[in-house]
Amino acid sequence: MTNHDEAAAVRPLTLAWVSRHLEVGERVVRTEVLRGGITAEMRRLTIGTRDGGTRDLVLRTFVDPFYMERAEDWLDREAGALTLLTGTGVPAPGLVAVDPTAAHCEYPSLLMTHLAGRTVLDDEGSERRVPLLARQLVAIHALRPAERPRKYVTLTTADTVVVPKGADAAAWAAAIDVIRNPAPPYEGRFLHWDFQPGNVLFDVPPSKPAGARITGVVDWAAASWGPADLDVAHCSTNLALLHGPAWGLRFTEAYEEAGGVLAAATSERLYWLVRDGLACSEEVQLLAQSWQKAGRTELTTRVVEERLDAYVTALMDALG
Repeated sequence: MTNHDEAAAVRPLTLAWVSRHLEVGERVVRTEVLRGGITAEMRRLTIGTRDGGTRDLVLRTFVDPFYMERAEDWLDREAGALTLLTGTGVPAPGLVAVDPTAAHCEYPSLLMTHLAGRTVLDDEGSERRVPLLARQLVAIHALRPAERPRKYVTLTTADTVVVPKGADAAAWAAAIDVIRNPAPPYEGRFLHWDFQPGNVLFDVPPSKPAGARITGVVDWAAASWGPADLDVAHCSTNLALLHGPAWGLRFTEAYEEAGGVLAAATSERLYWLVRDGLACSEEVQLLAQSWQKAGRTELTTRVVEERLDAYVTALMDALG
């Protein structure tokens, strides 16, 4: 096996497990670290085939003790979601194998097919990508699985919100009051529950950037059943922090323009949008670090905090 770099090496037990799920005569010939993951290590495995060609697989491995506590649940959910998505037209990876309890690998792992394309986090071209994101999310929400995934879970409470330094105190106090209320009623939908630019792959032809298209949606570990507003809110927050607050507000419009249906009442829409914005207040540093590693070096923790403050304030001004 040839390593792209030292960190790319697959651990011995995991490599043996992977090998057992390959076709006869195939072997791993190259490994490469995929950057950008927060909760797990991601590697692309190039497989040498019997006819002298190659194909690629992706290996997800949970090694951080904090995330390993949840790895079994996440990997079971992702495996179930990938199985459900087979043949639906949603461009998701195909499940090859899963070892959620590390019965065969050094750490909990999932092996899946590799999708073409790359994540695109740059500001340039966002006006073309946002409608594509909206249409893709509408398609996901249109799925009616024979077996529903488990109900969504949100962990943020009024007491866990982290108000950024120098934030608009009145706006944040009002936003926190919003999530003190019970969740509004909703019509359930199949949710990705982490749909955002970092989990969407694009093909963007260098000679024709306007011809960008989505080639894959990855990281289905949080797949759930819940309100479409929740998925929309999460993508809106990420867009606001990546590209500026106006893009967060724009995404809800793009979703409806693509045929998606959101809560009818303004107060209900505000609840979900604010809930996700406040949830991100607890993860600002992690988000900033992952985006910096992906090339957005200007998105320091402070910059992301300032954008989150501006976005929450804009939500309260527009809908509060």
